[in-house]
Amino acid sequence: MVAPRVYAALSQPIVGHLDPYFFQITEEVRALLGYVFSTQNQFNMALSGTGSSGMEAAVANFAEPGQKFALLANGYFAERIGEMARRQGADVVRLEQQWGRPFDPQNVRDFLRRERPRIVAFVQAETSTGLFNHAKHICEAAHEVDALVIADCVTSLGGMPVLVDENGIDIAYSCTQKGLGCPPGLAPVTVSERALEYRRARTTPVPSWYLDLLLLDTYFEGRRYHHTASATMFYALREGLAIIAEEGLEARWERHRRNHLAFVAGVEAIGLEMLVTNPADRLWTLNTPRIPAGVDEAKLRQYLLEQRGIEIAGGFGPLAGTVLRIGTMGYGSTAENVLMILHELESALAQQGYRAAGNAQAAAEKVLATPV
Repeated sequence: MVAPRVYAALSQPIVGHLDPYFFQITEEVRALLGYVFSTQNQFNMALSGTGSSGMEAAVANFAEPGQKFALLANGYFAERIGEMARRQGADVVRLEQQWGRPFDPQNVRDFLRRERPRIVAFVQAETSTGLFNHAKHICEAAHEVDALVIADCVTSLGGMPVLVDENGIDIAYSCTQKGLGCPPGLAPVTVSERALEYRRARTTPVPSWYLDLLLLDTYFEGRRYHHTASATMFYALREGLAIIAEEGLEARWERHRRNHLAFVAGVEAIGLEMLVTNPADRLWTLNTPRIPAGVDEAKLRQYLLEQRGIEIAGGFGPLAGTVLRIGTMGYGSTAENVLMILHELESALAQQGYRAAGNAQAAAEKVLATPV
């Protein structure tokens, strides 16, 4: 959901992509991205394109032909990173885990010591499963073998602690339409000085001209024409980031955490189980309850969309038909929305003859009423 203030920002007059006011906006975005990513990095920018452009920029700039690229794969979007690295000619080596299950820290360390890659990539917030892959042990193990770390923060930025500096993430990217409460269209990226030194020392050209980070830096920092960026999208992002700064990161994280916990309490009262079994490994921004036996997932979502005007997502890949994916993120992460979706979900399940085990509303309200 897009915040009303962001909608208002979208209506501002458009200026050119080399206008001084546009660059004033991009500088404000740069500073605010540092706050939201929790980093002192100076190289913060929003790329023209959705989150996948951020992913491709991260891979294209740092994955080189023939070099080892370690992929920690436990969901759909990790697979996308791996495919991008393969297309760059990198030697992709994989540590795999079942979708929805976290990596064992010692297994990660052993894998990286054995393979000694130049790049390690993982998805911090796996949108396909609702799993939060904790970054610190991955980054520590990667840095032990002098590897750079790429982290996909598409469904965590603005809703959960990304903590780029504290965790030791070298390259992180996200999108605008999830935790930041903006329309899709830009991909926030941050790059550490260590990673920039590596990029500057690269001897082969980056295959993607459009996503070459050093060329983009001559645009956003050097103010030399590169491409026609959308002032409108930058207006929206600046406003979304300003809203986060006004709320405060810690307060925003706590809002997401409480609403997630209330949702989980509600679905468990109904009798549903969460795909991610350990509460500490669950996203606060995206929830994945399992579909109970005898319920048709597609019909349930169709009923909610057509009869209630509520759109939720289903699982895909090996999780197709077995889970729901329900967002509680950004502007949409409110107690009212949590109680509403629990009520409607209960109704949709009842349409297929499923009888709730308990009172979802009461369970959620108990969590929401608990003092911080």
